[in-house]
Amino acid sequence: MDGRLDSGGGLTTLLGMPALLRQEEVAGLGVAVGERGARLQLRRQIARLEAELAGLFGEAFGHAEVPHRIDSVAPVPRVLDLGELEAVRDGLAGRVAEARRALVERRRVEDENRELVERMLAAPQDYKWVRVSREDLGLHGCGHWHSRPRLGPIGMLMGWWRVKVSSGCPLAGRLAAVDR
Repeated sequence: MDGRLDSGGGLTTLLGMPALLRQEEVAGLGVAVGERGARLQLRRQIARLEAELAGLFGEAFGHAEVPHRIDSVAPVPRVLDLGELEAVRDGLAGRVAEARRALVERRRVEDENRELVERMLAAPQDYKWVRVSREDLGLHGCGHWHSRPRLGPIGMLMGWWRVKVSSGCPLAGRLAAVDR
């Protein structure tokens, strides 16, 4: 069976593909094939993928590296044929998948760091000298959680540990004074 009149399963074999590509036989099957419709559909898919990639880039900005650049197909502006439009669509789909993977990995790391801070707060003596920054948790600004001994060397010898939360960014005035 060559797949031309396959009304049961809807599968078309490789032997039937040349018949489907010839316009006169496709018209006999009642299927309307138009390059304009195919172009329109490909452009819609490309626009959807570009919007999704832009959204993923905006979501990851400052937290994860997301591939967002789109290479041109030709050195000069022109109308792309169907094969080139499909190549652009496939390239965008690959970049969107890559961006999703990068965001999922970043979220996983941030969740692990949040759990680490919770464990540090519960038992600071088990996490001696561990330091977790706000950036590691996906938060903006300066600051960190640091497990350190109370009362310096005496607290270290006695096993008195605590988690100290930094107050944030250093003052700009103090940094300006250092430069002078």
